[in-house]
Amino acid sequence: MNIQPFKIAFPQTELDDFMARLKNTRWPDEEESAGWSMGTSLSYMRELVDYWQKTYDWRAQETKLNAWPQFVTTIDGTSIHFVYIKSPHPHAKPLLLVHGWPDSFYRFHKVLPLLSDAFDIVVPSIPGFGFSQRKTATPMAVADLFAKLMRETLGYQSFVAQGGDIGSYIVKALAVRYPEAVEAIHLTDVGYPTGREDISSLSAAEQQFALDTQRWGMSEGAYLQMQSTRPQTIAYSLTDSPVGLAAWIISMIKSQADGERVEEAFGGRDELLTNIMIHWLTRTASSSVRMYVLIAWSLYANEENQELEAKSEVPAGISLFPRELQFPQEWAERTLNVVRYEKMPRGGHFAALEEPELFANALLTFFIKKDE
Repeated sequence: MNIQPFKIAFPQTELDDFMARLKNTRWPDEEESAGWSMGTSLSYMRELVDYWQKTYDWRAQETKLNAWPQFVTTIDGTSIHFVYIKSPHPHAKPLLLVHGWPDSFYRFHKVLPLLSDAFDIVVPSIPGFGFSQRKTATPMAVADLFAKLMRETLGYQSFVAQGGDIGSYIVKALAVRYPEAVEAIHLTDVGYPTGREDISSLSAAEQQFALDTQRWGMSEGAYLQMQSTRPQTIAYSLTDSPVGLAAWIISMIKSQADGERVEEAFGGRDELLTNIMIHWLTRTASSSVRMYVLIAWSLYANEENQELEAKSEVPAGISLFPRELQFPQEWAERTLNVVRYEKMPRGGHFAALEEPELFANALLTFFIKKDE
C-alpha cells in the first residue's frame, strides 16, 4: 500500500501574499440599502475582512487540523488526501464521510470525536478539493476512486458511507456501482428535479418540491447556474482574490442561513474562514467549482444519466434538515431503498458543522442501532 503520512504546512510566503491581497483589496460600491438582496453584503464583507486580518489565526487552525491523522495515497494516477481515524474497538464499522462544495474535508471536524469510538472513520478530499490532486472528475469516477481507497488501500471488505451536497451524488454512485461492498448509506441531499420529469407522474408533494426547487433556483441559484455552465469564467477572480473567493462562497452559504446569521449556518466565523483558507491556500477554487459542470453534463448524457438516476437497493437513511429544500419521502424512494426518513428539528445544509450532535446521532442511530 502506497500510503504516506501528511501534515499541512504552508510556507510563510503564501500567508504573506494572502495578507497583502487582503490589504490591497479593491472594494466595489453597493446600491444604497441593498444589504444582501443583490449578493454578499459590502458592510458584512468589510467587517469580516477586518477580523480576517487582525484576529483570525491560520497557524492556530493549521495546528488543530494537523491533530488529525492525515495521509495521502495515489489511486489510478490520482493523489488522494484523507483523514483516517481508527476506533479503539477492533471490529468497528468503517465509515466513509464525503463532503461537498463549498466545504471540504473540514465539514466533518466537529463530528469526528463524536463518531470515532463507534467507527473507523475515513474522510477523503474529493479530487479537485483541498489537498487531493487538482483534478476534476464525475461523481461516478470519484466513487470508483473511493471504493478502491476503502477496499484496496485500507483493506475493508465492506463499509458504510455518508454524503451531502456533491457528496450525496458520490455516495449514491458508490451504492449503485458497489452494492456488494456498501452495506448502507446515509444522505442529507437526494438530488433535485431536472425539468425532464413527467409532471403527471409526480405526487402532489413532489410537484410542490419541484416548484420550490424552481423558485429557489431563481432567487438563490446564481452560483449553481454559473458553476454548471461557465466555471472557468469565475475561476480567475476566485483564484486571484481572497475577498472575491470569500464573497462567492458566502453568498451560497447565506442562502442556507436564518436572517443575518450567515456564519452560524457554517458553524461559526473561524470555521467559515478556515474552510475558505483551505480553498485559497490549496488553489482549488477553480477545480472544485468545475465539478458542477461535470455533474450537469452527466445528468444530460444518456449513459451516465442512467447511473445517476438508477435505483439503488442498498439500505438508505435520510435526514432532512429544515433549512434544506423539503423533498418528500416518495421523491427519495424513486432512486433509493429508503429504510429510514427523518425530519430533523433544526439545522441546514451544513448540519455536521452547525448541529454536530444531531448529525452524529443520526448516523449512530442508522448505522449502529439498526444492526442491534
